[in-house]
Amino acid sequence: MRSAGVVMNDLADRSFDRRVERTHTRPLASGAVTVRQALLTIAILLIMAGGLLLLLNSLAVALSPVAVFLAAIYPFSKRVLALPQAVLGIAFGWGVIMAWAAATQSVPLPAWLLYGATICWAVAYDTIYAIQDREDDLRIGVRSSAILFGSYIWVAVGCCLMLMLVLLGVTGWLNGLNAGFYGMLAAIAGFLSQQVLAVRTAVSPARAFHLFQQHVWVGWSILVAICIGFL
Repeated sequence: MRSAGVVMNDLADRSFDRRVERTHTRPLASGAVTVRQALLTIAILLIMAGGLLLLLNSLAVALSPVAVFLAAIYPFSKRVLALPQAVLGIAFGWGVIMAWAAATQSVPLPAWLLYGATICWAVAYDTIYAIQDREDDLRIGVRSSAILFGSYIWVAVGCCLMLMLVLLGVTGWLNGLNAGFYGMLAAIAGFLSQQVLAVRTAVSPARAFHLFQQHVWVGWSILVAICIGFL
């Protein structure tokens, strides 16, 4: 579903991508891939995702149309909303709800708290990512959180990351995770504070992309924290 969402996004944004320095060589923007080929790819990916649903319970199946809907509307959110990164988080984070439903046949409060944490995280890391294209986005009229927050990007990113950590902490508490989980969260918080300080000053596109890439390791660290919490 994530791959299908990426293709949907590039298909919807191909006219914008041609006018942005960083994205003008993307396959759809450059013409290397046709619209028909992109639609065929989306169809294949959705069929594969639908096939996987056959292995899941009825609740997960019932929740699945929401995933398709969210993936489809995200590419268009940047045309009308000042904070499309929130829609990205809502779409990507829906995997949390699907997974919890598939594993437990229920979606209790901790699942929604974890979902909220993923939304906050997406707003934070994708705001950093959007710094790369801020000047081009202003020129062509695309909206983003990097434009919305302006010189207060560091405050917004810091608040989102802090709320993410709080929601993760509460989720861990509700699930009885041990002290090791919170020790790891504290270490992650220390690392993320350095990112917040980094975006407080002018950040080059290359530096913004590097900071964005570091969130791969943040994700792995959160996974390790959860595993430690259950020991």
